Amino acid sequence: VMSILLHGDAAFAGQGIVYETFHLSDLPSYTTHGTVHVVVNNQIGFTTDPRMARSSPYPTDVARVVNAPIFHVNADDPEAVVYVCNVAAEWRSTFHKDVVGDLVCYRRNGHNEMDEPMFTQPLMYKQIRKQKPVLQKYAELLISQGVVNQPEYEEEIAKYDKICEEAHARSKDEKILHIKHWLDSPWPGFFTLDGQPRSMTCPSTGLNEEDLTHIGQVASSVPVEDFTIHGGRS
Repeated sequence: VMSILLHGDAAFAGQGIVYETFHLSDLPSYTTHGTVHVVVNNQIGFTTDPRMARSSPYPTDVARVVNAPIFHVNADDPEAVVYVCNVAAEWRSTFHKDVVGDLVCYRRNGHNEMDEPMFTQPLMYKQIRKQKPVLQKYAELLISQGVVNQPEYEEEIAKYDKICEEAHARSKDEKILHIKHWLDSPWPGFFTLDGQPRSMTCPSTGLNEEDLTHIGQVASSVPVEDFTIHGGRS
């Protein structure tokens, strides 16, 4: 089993939990014996320019607190990304320490359906619109090397599109949502036979008022006579 965490660049630099968990990474009671951190670095946080979001040159500098090796790689080069991931996996399996892969890339569309990136990052998105998509660039490279030809490439694209289209068509026929299909190992008896949750009622586990009063009085009383309690605790 290998622990892999996927991060965004703005979150990696800006969320305190990343720094905190790095400091847990090698503690005896908490270690995973090395986590591979993959940072999808699209050089923008929602609509925020990195220069306005952090004070370090790289979003991954936070990993330096545990001397984790950090590999910056051009995500437009799939073979370089695979190479870096292999090195990261070997580092982790050999030294049992955290390692970081920084995939330097870009976000072609907005943060969500409502975000038009040209409003906040016009210069960046003029450049992105000129950029060939990574799949197209890699396909052209493989075709130029004679690894595949144009019909083979188009056949693979059509094959993948067909898988997506068929899955989309099947999804329209689903009438019942089986929640158990979304859980890895549902507890026995947690669902009914058709996959819906059972009633969430619980047996009464309460105490009567006399027992609660007794517990409260014991907890708030002085344990022995002639015992002086610290003024700040009384």
